[in-house]
Amino acid sequence: MHLSGKHALVTGGGTGIGLAIAQALAAQGAHVTITGRRQEVLDEVAGERMTGMAMDVRDEADVDAKIAQAVEARGPVQICVANAGVAEGRALHKTSLEFWRNMMATNLDGAFLTIRACLPGMRAEGWGRVITVASIAGIRGLKGAPAYSASKHGLIGLTRALSEDYLGTEMTFNAICPGYVATPIVDRNIESIAQRAGVSADEALRLMVDENRHKRLIAPEEIATAAMWLVGPGSQSINGQVIEIAGGQM
Repeated sequence: MHLSGKHALVTGGGTGIGLAIAQALAAQGAHVTITGRRQEVLDEVAGERMTGMAMDVRDEADVDAKIAQAVEARGPVQICVANAGVAEGRALHKTSLEFWRNMMATNLDGAFLTIRACLPGMRAEGWGRVITVASIAGIRGLKGAPAYSASKHGLIGLTRALSEDYLGTEMTFNAICPGYVATPIVDRNIESIAQRAGVSADEALRLMVDENRHKRLIAPEEIATAAMWLVGPGSQSINGQVIEIAGGQM
């Protein structure tokens, strides 16, 4: 229970990776504010140490207001997990400006707005841990997903720059870059990939699995374990790092 008394915020915390991280944080004593677009989804998983709060990370006013409410109720956010994101592939010549802007607004602007709103509390407390959930697409680019890859490259750049800004403090900034994880996002992408590639659902799943070096989907709990390491005792010198979780070297 080494996180007792800490207030953590996890965007996209109602399902998948975000939920696994939120549950792990709560298990170690933190009070976790989980956010997402649908309050009913958050309410289904909220509990004694997890409070759901509907929030659209693309909306600056909503992010600022909701995080202020969370801080008023549970104290300054000391652990910020910017996890909310969308993952969808589309060839560049088929990418509309609307599609591009929504990808950036969710994956990159959303992280920027969330971290910015949480920073004052960390600065005042003199301690903070920021984790961004990026992707292997942010390291090497993902075929057929230029908008998604660009958003995740930007997220890694933001994380690294912040780590430089706060060197020498008790605040750290790190990015986790998973391969394909067994989450609802993968389930939704099976149909999309099958349609684009003209293959069966099983073949579409195999295409994703084969991108992971160990040839299996990653469990959300594996990502949560890495997150707990980054916020746990002895983590103060892990800063500005891009941690690949993809079953092998990328």
